[in-house]
Amino acid sequence: MRIVLQRVTSASVSVDGSEVAAIGPGLLLLVGVADGDDASTATQMARKCAEMRVFSDAEGKFNLSLLDTGGEALAVSQFTLLADTRRGRRPSFVGAARPEVAEPVVEAFACALRDLGVAVQTGVFGAKMSVALVNDGPVTVVVDSGEMERPRRGKSRE
Repeated sequence: MRIVLQRVTSASVSVDGSEVAAIGPGLLLLVGVADGDDASTATQMARKCAEMRVFSDAEGKFNLSLLDTGGEALAVSQFTLLADTRRGRRPSFVGAARPEVAEPVVEAFACALRDLGVAVQTGVFGAKMSVALVNDGPVTVVVDSGEMERPRRGKSRE
């Protein structure tokens, strides 16, 4: 699972010109589901996003999370995050989960955020969506479930 997390002052999603979801201050979460991801992956990633300290405290340091600030989340499914661009000029999406697999994982992700106490809005799975946002900072972080098990640079796993 790969998520692009963006700190926003506001964000919204429209389908066919009609707004279907909108949030105030919080996080826009673009969610890509890979082959092999499941509800367990979704729960782990929801906790990671909700607890990530990307909001500034009174001293201007990134010490606060979405849970600390009481901000909202807008989760939008985006299979293109799983693009493989290693060869040629046309990205391959073979690493992305099939829609019938991805949709319940995206739903599990949103549900896990709600279980943590986050107010969550979602896009419309599989729809051609227009996403509008005001990136705050700008702060943009990529969270990849495949990277979470790897040791940090310079550290060994003993």
